[in-house]
Amino acid sequence: MQLSPGKLWGMRRMADANGHFKMTAVDQRPPIKNAIAKHYGTDEAPYEDVARFKAMLIEVLQAESTAMLLDPHYAIPVGLDQLDPRKGLIVTLEDSLFSESDGGRISSEIDDWSVAKIKRMGGDAVKVLAWYRPDAAQSVKSRQQAFTKRIGEACAQYDLPFLFELLVYPLAGDTDQTKDYVEMSGKLADHVLESVAEFAKPEYGVDVFKLESPVNAANVPGVGNDGWKQVQGVFDEMGRLAGRPWVMLSAGANKDAFRKIMTHAYQAGASGYLAGRAIWLDAFSNFPNWDVIKSELQGEALDYMRDLNKLTDEKATPFQDHAIYGPTGAIIQPGDASFRHVYEEA
Repeated sequence: MQLSPGKLWGMRRMADANGHFKMTAVDQRPPIKNAIAKHYGTDEAPYEDVARFKAMLIEVLQAESTAMLLDPHYAIPVGLDQLDPRKGLIVTLEDSLFSESDGGRISSEIDDWSVAKIKRMGGDAVKVLAWYRPDAAQSVKSRQQAFTKRIGEACAQYDLPFLFELLVYPLAGDTDQTKDYVEMSGKLADHVLESVAEFAKPEYGVDVFKLESPVNAANVPGVGNDGWKQVQGVFDEMGRLAGRPWVMLSAGANKDAFRKIMTHAYQAGASGYLAGRAIWLDAFSNFPNWDVIKSELQGEALDYMRDLNKLTDEKATPFQDHAIYGPTGAIIQPGDASFRHVYEEA
């Protein structure tokens, strides 16, 4: 696998000088909107409150981030002017509203947004989340596969890295029902692994996987603790199946649980993290006390990120060192076919 010049540049923009991803997610919509709406006792959260919190996250947390993941609805309109241009800009493309059927969930893009638009606005990468269950109805799986392939093809056309997020979820007959953007209770590791194996196929064009823990967060011991080797084997298999740079998402796990997850992920070859709630949810629990929220972001949240970043520096695999790029790593030479192809078309 070769990276085109644009994709390589986007990957470098997301990473630090050593090729490690230390990325913060500010694109969450339901996890923020629902909590604010609950406080007010309303069906919808006031736009101003959601936007204000996202702007604060950008302002404070970018200091310890290599890149920020922003959404077009809130974070980009209110926070783009605050984003340090030295930080990578990842833009989410999937709508937070999904279609639910007896056969499974179906994703879609945000209205009036596209890979082309993200390219025009100066985004460094495109992120898309797809809900996926390998045991969902075939018609649903086919829709999700076509959705992903379409975006992967557009990312190749516009020469932007495709950062792809996978989440398993409860089907209609499952006991653990939730529509929240949280880890599914009782998820099966095989469902996570089979999903990764499907979308690692070259036709989807995934450049970086954003993956959930294959084992429920509460059951991840952390490398070196009792029972860690059995859990490590599952993480190792996930990394093998991904076969390219991959990062971990937090899915609402608390700080301690997510750090334990990261020790396993780095042992298995992960190149960093793209996390949100593990970093900022504790501070957000103080809503609507904005002063306390900001104080805790500047204190506990940044301290936590520094600890994660130290772990990342010590244990993560640089993205350019993944075997998929061959013995020379992820580099571009002027004579490469991929270089000529992109620029001859332009």
